[in-house]
Amino acid sequence: MRLRTSVLAAVMVAATSLVTAAPAQALPAVTLSAGHVDVIDPSYTAGTLKIEVNDGTAATPVFRDPADVVFQVLAGAKTTVPNSSAYSFLGTPGSTVWILPQTQKAGLLWPGWNTQRLPSGTFTGTQTTLLSVSGGQFAVYTTNAFGSPTVLFDSGNGLPDTRPVAVGTHAHANWAFKSAGTYTVTFQVTGTLAGGGTVTSAPASFTFEVQP
Repeated sequence: MRLRTSVLAAVMVAATSLVTAAPAQALPAVTLSAGHVDVIDPSYTAGTLKIEVNDGTAATPVFRDPADVVFQVLAGAKTTVPNSSAYSFLGTPGSTVWILPQTQKAGLLWPGWNTQRLPSGTFTGTQTTLLSVSGGQFAVYTTNAFGSPTVLFDSGNGLPDTRPVAVGTHAHANWAFKSAGTYTVTFQVTGTLAGGGTVTSAPASFTFEVQP
């Protein structure tokens, strides 16, 4: 396992506001294609750490089971790999790549993740691990004000990838897909308990449909 040591909150762009979502409940399966969504939003109840999706695409946000959600990456996300060696993790310069961007763009999903539901008195920190990816090459990265990327997760150079995430983080990044098709992306969250020890969620698999 490759453990990335920088703190996620220091390099990611925090969202400026957070709308409280409705409690988790049995909901029908949905396909999400535009608007705000925290793909990874863990909760902690009765000693169990659970990954949920915070669906903020409608007027009233709700928490959903990842198995009940399909994330669509629309054709509007299609772009080309910059002509810079810093972006080689995305592919050959000028080749096609689909990117859900770090900054919200109308007509596309704005995916992030969130640890604000985890009590700071219970947890001293968390780690998010990208366990596996099927369907194509996948990466999550941030860009700074000068356009330089920091890679957070990258299936192209071996998995799993683990990234520390501070409790109280609400952040967004660029989610990149190298080809069209259906992806299954599996994450897991581990929390470090203030009283000692850790607790780990069950793996959660997310489905992304990348349109040509």
